[in-house]
Amino acid sequence: MKHTRQKFVLLASAAALAMSANAASAETVLKWAHVYEASEPYHTCAVETSDKLKAATEDRYAIEVFPASSLGKEEDINEGLGLGTVDIIYTGQLFAGRAFGAVAIGGAPYMFRNYDHWDKFRSSDLFAELAEGYREASGNHIVATTYYGQRHVTANKPVLKPEDMAAMKIRVPNAPLYMMFPKAVGANPTPIAFAEVYLALQQGTVDGQENPLPTIQAKKFHEVQSDISLTAHINDALLTIIGGPTWDQMDEADREALTGLLKEASDCATTQVRETEAELAAWFKEQGVNVHEVDVAPFREVTMELHNGPDATWEQEVYDRLQAIE
Repeated sequence: MKHTRQKFVLLASAAALAMSANAASAETVLKWAHVYEASEPYHTCAVETSDKLKAATEDRYAIEVFPASSLGKEEDINEGLGLGTVDIIYTGQLFAGRAFGAVAIGGAPYMFRNYDHWDKFRSSDLFAELAEGYREASGNHIVATTYYGQRHVTANKPVLKPEDMAAMKIRVPNAPLYMMFPKAVGANPTPIAFAEVYLALQQGTVDGQENPLPTIQAKKFHEVQSDISLTAHINDALLTIIGGPTWDQMDEADREALTGLLKEASDCATTQVRETEAELAAWFKEQGVNVHEVDVAPFREVTMELHNGPDATWEQEVYDRLQAIE
């Protein structure tokens, strides 16, 4: 087994070196940064984009993808877009919302009825308008939206009703709107960088965290949390954003090629995340994790009371238009 694992690591390293060498043969190698694991579809689908971009731009551009916070935390890579230190990022909607508040609405808890509602939103005129507002505010370009999955609560106890989260210290990403759900149920939201969450759970710095099932698996949070409660409180997504400096240096044909391929990568990852998400509850049970079905109605009810309260970063009109999408 040890020999097999070593062989796999060597093969993976050789493949990474070959990819880097291939990318380096392009005139310009774009840096694509994110905080997710190299095993996740966001990364693998992104990596496949490089050769396609080289072919489409006649070797003018290639891409090197940097996973697992290797170029910085969410805040760092968002800032890097404008500085030109990164060219492309995946980021959560709530991080993009720091530049233009309304674009964060898709990441708010219980904002969508289900996956279909979210899917129609991402191709709607409303989303296009929000992306344009973000461009005007930041200078950067949202070009694709990738399904991240339904976020669920993990802890060392079941969470079956809002009262079960009272005073629970729960890790959330460091963006204000991620605190809306914990606040609604009386929990104590605790921002911790993604790369530090496993250790925080292991050491008991926090009582729990919330993420989609594929992320819980990839980050191995189930090793240090005994229970997953299917609260489905956010139908979450990642935005693919091209930095303004990078966009401005490209001619129109190369921009179109890059944008089209980034959308392909988004669809690739969305499909894989949905397939994995559908299978994982059973897998976690096989690993000995307690997986709890949850009546989400009480959670939704208390959270929706906050949708247009003081933490909202959108106008009522934007909210009403999103809710009206059928």
